[in-house]
Amino acid sequence: MFDLLIKNARVVTEEAVQKKNVAVKDGIIAAILPCSEVPEAEKTEDISDKYLLPGGVDDHVHFNEPGYTWREDFAHASSAAAIGGITTVIDMPMQNEPAVADAEIFQKKEVLLQGKSVIDYGFWGALVHTNEDALAGMDKEGALAFKCFMCDPGKSYTELRLTEIEKVLIRLKTFDGLAGFHCEDYEMIKTMETAKIAAGKISRKDYLEARPPKAEIKAVRAILSLVRKTGGKAHICHVSHPAVAALVREAKAEGLAVTAETCMHYLLFTERDLIDKGTLFKCSPPLRTAENAEELWHYVLDGTIDCICSDHSPAKLEEKAEDGPYGTFGAWGGISGVQSGMQTFWNYAVNKKHVSPSLLAKALCANPARIFGIYERKGAVKAGFDADFVVLDADADWEITAESLAYKNKISAFCGQKGKGLPVMTFVRGRLVCKNGKIEAPSTGRLLRKN
Repeated sequence: MFDLLIKNARVVTEEAVQKKNVAVKDGIIAAILPCSEVPEAEKTEDISDKYLLPGGVDDHVHFNEPGYTWREDFAHASSAAAIGGITTVIDMPMQNEPAVADAEIFQKKEVLLQGKSVIDYGFWGALVHTNEDALAGMDKEGALAFKCFMCDPGKSYTELRLTEIEKVLIRLKTFDGLAGFHCEDYEMIKTMETAKIAAGKISRKDYLEARPPKAEIKAVRAILSLVRKTGGKAHICHVSHPAVAALVREAKAEGLAVTAETCMHYLLFTERDLIDKGTLFKCSPPLRTAENAEELWHYVLDGTIDCICSDHSPAKLEEKAEDGPYGTFGAWGGISGVQSGMQTFWNYAVNKKHVSPSLLAKALCANPARIFGIYERKGAVKAGFDADFVVLDADADWEITAESLAYKNKISAFCGQKGKGLPVMTFVRGRLVCKNGKIEAPSTGRLLRKN
């Protein structure tokens, strides 16, 4: 007898949408069956032709624990993720205190988070000054990737210069490690920001002008050159501009080991949102033009951009204030979005752009699982995989409000968005963790390590 049978599901894979029954045993997908086959199960969920998607894999989140927990913590953020159809997150190493820069810190974070997460999770390790010799140790602990900043990341973290990045890529090759890059050129941005602030030009428009597309383009060119030189692997984080995506496409055609992600906010929002509506829309790299956003979508459609993630980067409302001496430059730069990504992608891609739901299964589920070494457990509705599912009601209308958010700080640029197509049930390893926006199960998420 099976533990769970999900009946009459429109099962979404990367290739197709097919009506099936799905059977689960011991937290694993045991069988995918014709709807005519109805085996015995301890529990049966008839989802009446709603869509059954793989649980989302958000490869880029800042859940801030341990450390900056006034902004976010795993209990709140993992609940929000589950409500939004995300069953696995990969948490960044900065905005942790201390940053996850060696095996001992990795282990302490692992112990601290036990019993705090509704969903499963993995860790990025840090790439900072002086920790090159610690990378192999973090890999042995299970780090899924390693994060590097090419611009000033602020307190408790350090950027790397190109000579350091070259050494890191060579070191990571020894254990097939993946480096992820925040690509904005340090010198270009620092020079422009310093000049703006010195001149008292601290408006939203000034912030945008101080972080132009050419800073992102220059940094990506440099990374691709180093990948070419070293034979290493690179993941380009939060691509904001189509010219960057074009460089990634050229690199892939050349055969370089390069992957890329973007975020829903770069597809939905524009620089006018920041200028007109305020710093809830401030992020880095910043939002670009409406034309840029539309062109960026085509690189999602053709597969150049592999993943859609949230870069969930929360803050308290007062940290978003711009009335200090540095104006917009002093406001926290980050957008909270882990709860909103799947429903907004569905509305944008399936409803408005009329693409197959299979694109969601690829860009939000399978591709990030593959890139970060957890595919064959996560990322697909296939026999032998973890029974991580999302039931999505394509007819459900929704509006994102502050009250609907499960974040510790209930603020987001996504508030006010409306659409149709909503996750209504979320399963993690066959366990119903969320139904109709309410958490149904205790926090029993597990740490994932690279396959």
